[in-house]
Amino acid sequence: MSERLIHEITEEQGPHYEPFGWHHWPQHPWMSYQFRRALGETQEGGGAISECFQAASRMVPGDEESWHQEWLRVAERNHARGDEAEAAGHFQTAKNCWMRAVDYYRSAEFWLAGDDPRRLQVFDKLEECSQKAGKYFTPPMETVQIPYENGAHLYAYFLRAPYQVEKQPVLIAFGGLDSFKDELFFMVARGAMARGISCLLVDGPGQGGTLRREGIHNRYDYEVPVGYCIDYLETRDDVDLGRVAVCGTSLGGYYAARAASFEHRLAAAISHGAIWSVNELWGDAGEEHGLAGHIKWVFGTSTMEEALKKGEDFKLEGVLGNMKCPYLIVHGGHDVLGVRQANTVYEHARDSGVDVTIKFLTEEETGAEHCQHDNPTIGEEYMFDWLAGRFGIDEGALLGLRSTLR
Repeated sequence: MSERLIHEITEEQGPHYEPFGWHHWPQHPWMSYQFRRALGETQEGGGAISECFQAASRMVPGDEESWHQEWLRVAERNHARGDEAEAAGHFQTAKNCWMRAVDYYRSAEFWLAGDDPRRLQVFDKLEECSQKAGKYFTPPMETVQIPYENGAHLYAYFLRAPYQVEKQPVLIAFGGLDSFKDELFFMVARGAMARGISCLLVDGPGQGGTLRREGIHNRYDYEVPVGYCIDYLETRDDVDLGRVAVCGTSLGGYYAARAASFEHRLAAAISHGAIWSVNELWGDAGEEHGLAGHIKWVFGTSTMEEALKKGEDFKLEGVLGNMKCPYLIVHGGHDVLGVRQANTVYEHARDSGVDVTIKFLTEEETGAEHCQHDNPTIGEEYMFDWLAGRFGIDEGALLGLRSTLR
């Protein structure tokens, strides 16, 4: 394992492979990290390897506007091709094109300022492609709005696992600082659904459409939005309410652990990347931090100093002892945002009597990057094999095989 952090410039200056994955622009590590993320999600349907490298080849390294334009170009191409394929009755091709466009649009909007009107314009197209593709899922995806505080709502998708099971277990999934429900298709949803676990993919406070349209910023007490999500699930007749789990990715790893410590309707929790203290994650970051603009937007502050002040409450000290459900931490062994905090979360959970498991992904097996951005499939395999086991899911029976459980 390594504590080498993202801002450290590697000795090798050309594109090359690191323990945490493909490092495209070593002198621009934050942008290289985002490219690695997009590249990894191709294997889950969020793009094509050649298209990613084509877009990167046309960018000015480190230039955020060229990043936006080149990802937008390949997103629009896939969006249009999907529309044409649907019109011709080629629905599988249409679905595939739209899903690629979803993740390309995600990259295209990433470096835009929160108040840049293009950000919502691109996000609208992204959601349009998600919902077009979702019509051809089996069964079709549902777009839902979860009632929230003060008449507002959280934007979400409900995806039922494709098996003939009347009441299915459900995973409530959140992203983190910069991921949202549509990207969760490529980070968690496919792995969970393949194992018979339905998914409620949610834009919580500070995320996706909930931030971009409702102007709702993040909050430290994520048991509140998770509670609203469970309230929604209780209105459905196809959910096994005794088997509801929460998974949070990156900053969502903090959200999931916090929620599971106080919302005891949850039967399991996963931190897809563990965070003990958000302020320790940022360090003494000022306005020059690589994600300063995004942090301030999500936290609803005008300065990093104010964001750090708000961030004082985003910590798990004194919290984990309240957790009653099984808890899994999956963390990259060469996570460029750090490894130490994952060990701290694990040790405090263990010492508090929590039924906790930790898995570090190594350089040799890949998946060693933050949230397995270099290989999201392997992260899903560890997370959802664990959850299927905890939920007593007989995968052989789901597949029409004889029972594999003993």
